[in-house]
Amino acid sequence: MVFSQSLKKNEDFRKVYENGVSLADSFLVMYKLPNNSNENRLGISVSKKVGNSIVRHHLTRLIREAYRLHEEMFDTGLDIVIVARSRAKNSSYKTIEKSLLKLADLHQILK
Repeated sequence: MVFSQSLKKNEDFRKVYENGVSLADSFLVMYKLPNNSNENRLGISVSKKVGNSIVRHHLTRLIREAYRLHEEMFDTGLDIVIVARSRAKNSSYKTIEKSLLKLADLHQILK
């Protein structure tokens, strides 16, 4: 199993936003950009508009866990940025997981 790295630098996020392809549903927005390596890099962004720090960190943990449990289903060699929308604030893990897999399927990055 290949484990993903994290996107941490602002310039990496900016590159994915400017050059990547995005798709969205009512809970999440997913950007993808090929990174010419054999591993994925995952970035998660939750704005202050979504809620206070407790809500934002909770959403970040839900998204990261949903990705981690399904990581082997994703194609490799991608930079993926997930942006949480304000509607995701009170969502359950199952809702976030379903949204993540739906967007991955729309992007055609599932094996």
